[in-house]
Amino acid sequence: MDPLSDVLSLLKPRSYVSAGFDAGGNWSIQFSDQHELIKCYAVVSGGCWLTVEGVADAVRLEKGDCFVLPSGRPFRLASDMTLTPVEAGTIFPPARAGGVVTYNGGGDFFLVGSRFAVSGNHAGILLGMLPPIVHIRKETDQAALRWSVERMMQELHEPQPGGFLVAQHLAHMMLVQALRLHLAEGLGGGVGWFFALADRQMAAAINAMHDDPAHRWTLQELAARAGMSRSTFALKFKEMVGTSPMEYLTNWRMLLAGDRLANSSDPISVIALSLGYESESAFSTAFKRVMNCTPRQYGRGRNPASPSTFNTRPEDTAAARWLKAG
Repeated sequence: MDPLSDVLSLLKPRSYVSAGFDAGGNWSIQFSDQHELIKCYAVVSGGCWLTVEGVADAVRLEKGDCFVLPSGRPFRLASDMTLTPVEAGTIFPPARAGGVVTYNGGGDFFLVGSRFAVSGNHAGILLGMLPPIVHIRKETDQAALRWSVERMMQELHEPQPGGFLVAQHLAHMMLVQALRLHLAEGLGGGVGWFFALADRQMAAAINAMHDDPAHRWTLQELAARAGMSRSTFALKFKEMVGTSPMEYLTNWRMLLAGDRLANSSDPISVIALSLGYESESAFSTAFKRVMNCTPRQYGRGRNPASPSTFNTRPEDTAAARWLKAG
């Protein structure tokens, strides 16, 4: 798989809900802690403002726009940003598939969307590797994403055999489509793993590590994959990704190891060898440094690592590493 597919596959989406929102007049709604939810929306009519925690500028949304909020951060939707927001929990009922929530009589703004939770270990960390807002403005791009949103609504409104599996694939497809389109637009100036995928040279090195994480990669080999000198490559990688190439490789190996420990019966020795470690002790030392617990503790569900262990916000990666050395 490619790096984007690798990361998304570890998220293990579940719990799909699709619904509509019909608002009238002036309104402002705050969506607090999203509990590792990914949300995909299409604006059917009207317009509003969107703000996401940690993002400086508000985004204007108009009819036809599609947007995805993949990072799970709190956000706010409003017709007027000067209004004091009300909590979403006071307007929206507990999660349920289908239906339209009407606010202030409706008629001025209509939004449809789907949301799904992710349940993979360290989902918060993985979500933090994605951009906080993906805003699709081009009409041709909007059509592809809107089809997925509307199709998921149909699957949930009109249950058929295999509907859950279809909804699962649609949710994945919406997210991948949006992220692909976001990358295709070019992401100049950003810092972090996702932004680096938009750079041809950095993407070549990251792809190499993901294609063969067990390989004993050297800085020289990775620089050659990027078509750069070793020193120039090391500097550019750290500037764009926020960590050194070797740290990135170790971090990714440990996330893969964590997934194997939690979801397979493979012994630690086999996992260690599959990720390029000749001895179980060397692997365990690296795992504990990165994940803040031993492989055996992790495999028994005692994984104390939390999003604070990683640098989960792309805009912070220039000042901190994905992992805090322990």
